[in-house]
Amino acid sequence: MESKQILLDHGSGGGATRALIDDVLIKRLANPTLNELGDSAVFDLRHNGRIAFTTDSYVVDPIFFPGGNIGDLAVNGTVNDLAMAGAKPLYISLGLILEEGLMVKDLERVVDSVAAAAQKAGVLVVTGDTKVVPKGKGDKIFINTSGIGILREDVNISAAAARPGDIVICSGNIADHGITIMSCRTGLDIRGDLKSDTQPLNRLVETLLDKCPGAVKSLRDPTRGGLGTVLREIATRSGVIIEISESALPIKNEVASICELLGMDPLFLANEGKCVAIVREADAEKVLQTMKSIPEGQDARVIGRVVNGSPDRVVLKTAVGGSRIIEPPSGEILPRIC
Repeated sequence: MESKQILLDHGSGGGATRALIDDVLIKRLANPTLNELGDSAVFDLRHNGRIAFTTDSYVVDPIFFPGGNIGDLAVNGTVNDLAMAGAKPLYISLGLILEEGLMVKDLERVVDSVAAAAQKAGVLVVTGDTKVVPKGKGDKIFINTSGIGILREDVNISAAAARPGDIVICSGNIADHGITIMSCRTGLDIRGDLKSDTQPLNRLVETLLDKCPGAVKSLRDPTRGGLGTVLREIATRSGVIIEISESALPIKNEVASICELLGMDPLFLANEGKCVAIVREADAEKVLQTMKSIPEGQDARVIGRVVNGSPDRVVLKTAVGGSRIIEPPSGEILPRIC
């Protein structure tokens, strides 16, 4: 593409738009379905069974951060939303809202990441849309994605399925993404190898469903609202109490230190590559070891259990032997986190 910057003309639908599509998008994302360039993608699933469909928008600031960028974040987020339903992700759409003045090299970097993330997750970008807004009317780039996946008939994952006696397992360290984004915005000097945890979780989920059939009852990825929020949602939907142990929570030392310094609760900070699973007690150890056998779940831990009692609560058992009810803080701790 000749231009070094995104211009309003690139959203006109004319020759500049076609150059943008051909030179930046198709060049990096080409496949037989996308190459048709229709208003909608028409495809034969060639599968029997149920279909899962999801959509999300990504406005993270900054668009580049340690561990990833808005491009792979969008793909992984959509893939993970499908995986949390027990679905095998197949196809996603890519909607781009570009601000006039965005450097083409930055757009290329984002789309390269979209392509790499899609390939890693085993999904195809099959349709999309591009709009350009005047300078000052956007913020570099926003992305909208939708996704379609299929479900096996024997898979029934639900936030309403938790029952007393079930075990709660978290697939790895929490709050990495939230602290990474915050450090980028504030210039906070964090020692260590802290970076966003953005990654696809469909391989982990597919392995669990294959090796531990019927064991997993609920799955959620604790993104914007963090682990505390999704556990509260499961407790409410299922009408149960979920107890978690403070000493069992997987948190990196540097994350815990920053949270303590700034008075932030890691339970409510965003994650972009972790999941929480509610599983049958009899299968908990097998599920845990299966998670640990996969890179995406190598730091998995049992963090609590579902118990009898007055329902719709999450209770944290503290390291000093006390307990407190987990309540989400008012307002958004860190806006534009994903």
